[in-house]
Amino acid sequence: MKRVGAGVIVLLALSFLLQACGDKKVFLNIATGGTAGTYFPLGGAMAEVINKNVGGANATAVSTGASVANVNMLGTNEVQMAFIQNDIAFYAYNGQEMFKDKKQANLRAVAALYNETIQIVTLASSGVKSLADIKGKRVAVGAAGSGTEVNARQILETVGLTYNDIKVQYLSFGEAANGLRDGNTDVAFNTAGAPTAAIRDIAAQKDIVIVPVPKDVADKLIAKYPFYAPQTIAKDTYNKQTADVPTVTVKSILVANADLDANFVYKATKALFTNLDRLAQAHAKGKDITKASATEALPIPLHPGAEKFFKEK
Repeated sequence: MKRVGAGVIVLLALSFLLQACGDKKVFLNIATGGTAGTYFPLGGAMAEVINKNVGGANATAVSTGASVANVNMLGTNEVQMAFIQNDIAFYAYNGQEMFKDKKQANLRAVAALYNETIQIVTLASSGVKSLADIKGKRVAVGAAGSGTEVNARQILETVGLTYNDIKVQYLSFGEAANGLRDGNTDVAFNTAGAPTAAIRDIAAQKDIVIVPVPKDVADKLIAKYPFYAPQTIAKDTYNKQTADVPTVTVKSILVANADLDANFVYKATKALFTNLDRLAQAHAKGKDITKASATEALPIPLHPGAEKFFKEK
């Protein structure tokens, strides 16, 4: 009997040991965007939440060139999760536009996050008040390979302008903000949650103008590219902004590789959506992330791990 009892004790000890060691180490790089945008602070908060709440997780937010670059990094497994725009997700998954002949069928959605507002910023001293005024100007269209750059090209195209009509600068928004301040950039496109910290910083130092995308232009753009939606940048979003500004928006979504462990994605998704207060602390747009809207406007299939979480009551 004593031997049996000792055997049981050994088995129980082994059971507890295995349980304690049961969480397999998962290294998770989350691709975000430039440090001056919205993706980076939210990605940092997500990594923190996952590390605190998912056993075995070692998550890190990585600053990148944003959407298009993030898809490419997912494709080479340099990162395992990423922030991207919904339009870019569609192009990548279906092998269209900049992903022609480079279809990314391994792309899966984890959650829809928030609206990403296209903000076209200039200084009042530039004299630019409309999209037509951009012709001939030095224009920061976004980092090469970014979703912002695609938005800039499509919006300019809608008003009959091409890159041949402007002096193109491929700059991250942090670099573009410095260019505006230093007088080396006339106009900068930025696709990010509003308010954006870098624009707030400029507005605190200089008088800025947010160039409108009027309804007729928005309607034409949406007819050709249905991922866009009308959006208003409310007055007082930025210093001395005295009126609402019409523009357009796309949707930010969190994506993962299809082969990322489903149980891990389930736990990570659950951790994020049960700690939304931490995301709201990281950036104002974190307040817009809700479970109720997390499966809206997803142009690609949900990851099975995320799908399991969203099906739970």
